Amino acid sequence: QVQLVESGGGLVQPGGSLRLSCRVSGIIFSIYDEAWYRQAPGKQRELVAAITRGGRTNYADSVKGRFTISRDNAKSEVYLQMNSLKPEDTAVYYCNAESTHTTIWGQGTLVTVSS
Repeated sequence: QVQLVESGGGLVQPGGSLRLSCRVSGIIFSIYDEAWYRQAPGKQRELVAAITRGGRTNYADSVKGRFTISRDNAKSEVYLQMNSLKPEDTAVYYCNAESTHTTIWGQGTLVTVSS
């Protein structure tokens, strides 16, 4: 059974940090590109950061310099380190795995940035 399970969300004050993790099972993780998306209330889901199976990364302009995506193929996990968090980063964050013919989503983890 294919599963993407996110963890690490929660409530954090502005300027704080969180590290999201996504554990992937049921697929050959190393051949998939991975990404983090987010969806804020009343807004469309948007790409936050992506990492290819070769390790090349891409970030939304709004998070460049603050967020870092990484992956551990041995553990079948992908991470999102989020620093200098802002209230506008509040959203449900989703893990995504994509190959040529398949796109898989996790269930999401809520990140709330508020004082």
